[in-house]
Amino acid sequence: MRVQPTAIPGLVVIEPEVFEDDRGFFMETYQKDDFRKAGLDREFVQDNHSKSRRGTLRGLHYQIRRPQGKLVRIVSGEVFDVAVDIRRESATFGQWAGAYLSETNRKQFYIPPGFAHGFCVISETAETLYKCTDFYCPESERTIIWNDPQLAIDWPVDEPVLSERDAGGLPLAEAELPGDSGRAE
Repeated sequence: MRVQPTAIPGLVVIEPEVFEDDRGFFMETYQKDDFRKAGLDREFVQDNHSKSRRGTLRGLHYQIRRPQGKLVRIVSGEVFDVAVDIRRESATFGQWAGAYLSETNRKQFYIPPGFAHGFCVISETAETLYKCTDFYCPESERTIIWNDPQLAIDWPVDEPVLSERDAGGLPLAEAELPGDSGRAE
């Protein structure tokens, strides 16, 4: 397993070791001891799987309580996956990093708690699997608008297919973030 840091500390791209032959391939997508040795000592409690069509953009999602870390990978197709640092105390607050994840490059994106997450499908369809460090908490979920000019994310699509919830996301400057309760304005 090779771990590639991004410009934002803690946010990494992981390249698992792949064993290929004429029958196909084998790879470990998660092995607790290897992740611990790489400084990614997290317990995962939930696995999610989605399928989306070309141009679909999901996100930017996060939870204000029970923030989730995510280990994202693609089993079919290709996506541009993005994480935005929403930790107000962080030196990289409001910055984003992205990675192209696909069934052929087999890369994974580890996103620690404290980040908003989203992805855009650039193949005909894509199936995304991701492990989470905390449980889904619907009353705590929030969305930052995908095209917030403050973030200036370089998405590979101009007019994405959005859910009603994602189309109604707020700019980062107006968003309720983890730790905001009790914060003096």
